[in-house]
Amino acid sequence: MEDGYVQSVYGKGVQVIYQPVNDKTAFTVGGIESFQETARRNKLRPVTQVIRFQTLSADEGLARESGFPLGSRLMMIRRVRTIDGKRLILDISYFLEELVPGLTPEIAQESIYAYLEKHLGMQIVTSKRRITVERANAFDRECLDLEGYDCLAVVTSNTFNSDGVMFEYTQSCHHPEYFSFQDTATRKRG
Repeated sequence: MEDGYVQSVYGKGVQVIYQPVNDKTAFTVGGIESFQETARRNKLRPVTQVIRFQTLSADEGLARESGFPLGSRLMMIRRVRTIDGKRLILDISYFLEELVPGLTPEIAQESIYAYLEKHLGMQIVTSKRRITVERANAFDRECLDLEGYDCLAVVTSNTFNSDGVMFEYTQSCHHPEYFSFQDTATRKRG
């Protein structure tokens, strides 16, 4: 029921409410899923290219934007995500350096979340997200196959571990034609 496939109907049992999304890659809003996990679920051929990988300190602007404390040591990673041969997603991520020891560009090319969970034992618990539509800039147009589009769907995430520490801030910029987020909402009575 949490994934939105069935609905309990009091006195009648369970009704199937699943409706497949056919034309776009379906990302989830209510769950936390890596790019690789999304690609597998959608039966896609994913490729990730790491185009920047560096350590930096959060200045005033980045601290204000991300929520990391001023002066935090961060790993900044830019990745271009290709799906079925098209460059469709640009991820710009910042990870708290002390919580991602041993992170390399090779790991970032595969799956950072798999590394954090399986190798470092981190429990990724929650993510606060904001979804906006923003104008594409020259860098976006250089990195992505926008095919005449001048805007992007941008998902900004602040992600926390089981200790309540924000370890990641990411802006994920999506080609608008291939962007589809899905969720199942339940009205609370009360």
